[in-house]
Amino acid sequence: MKKLLLLLTISCISSSVLAQDWANLERFKKENSTIMKEQKKAQRVVFMGNSITEGWSNFDPDFFNENQYINRGIGGQTTPQMLLRFRQDVLDIKANTVVILAGINDIAENTGPITLNQILGNIISMCELADQNNIRVILCSVLPANNFPWQPKINPTQKVIELNKMIHEYANSKSITYVDYYSKMVDEQQGLISSYGYDPVHPNLEGYVVMKHILSEVLKK
Repeated sequence: MKKLLLLLTISCISSSVLAQDWANLERFKKENSTIMKEQKKAQRVVFMGNSITEGWSNFDPDFFNENQYINRGIGGQTTPQMLLRFRQDVLDIKANTVVILAGINDIAENTGPITLNQILGNIISMCELADQNNIRVILCSVLPANNFPWQPKINPTQKVIELNKMIHEYANSKSITYVDYYSKMVDEQQGLISSYGYDPVHPNLEGYVVMKHILSEVLKK
């Protein structure tokens, strides 16, 4: 009985902490503080995203270390969470460029039901904040996915295609650079090419190499 009460107490504390920091604002607080104290010498490129962005540093750390790129990906996050932390994780650290890759967890309804227009609206809000602060935006397509291991009842295939179309159209209308990962990584079933991922959603090293080659050409310009 005591063990059960202890587990319930821990669960309640964890839920309370999550409720108080829904967007995980504390995650990069220390790192951001250090960056803000440094004298700005080089172009700061910040990667804003979810687990796909976060995992990139794990699979290919040299890509970030050698180029001094700043990874601000947090696993599981949706666009409203990213928008909430955009100021501290991008604006406050004086980024010159922000690479935004977002939307797949919204489609998976990680933080509840949301429409494609609402997802796009959150992405647009991040772009507008960046523009107001003279930060170059690079908008990335959502990677292909035709199933979610953690949400098997949701089929993301068509929503991914439609969201990418909406992001691309918005980028064109605002002369924002659009990076198309999707067409280079999609298989015949409109999912992620199996050799590019360790599951149907997340890239492995081979997948990140493809993404790196596509993005590096854009960042060089």
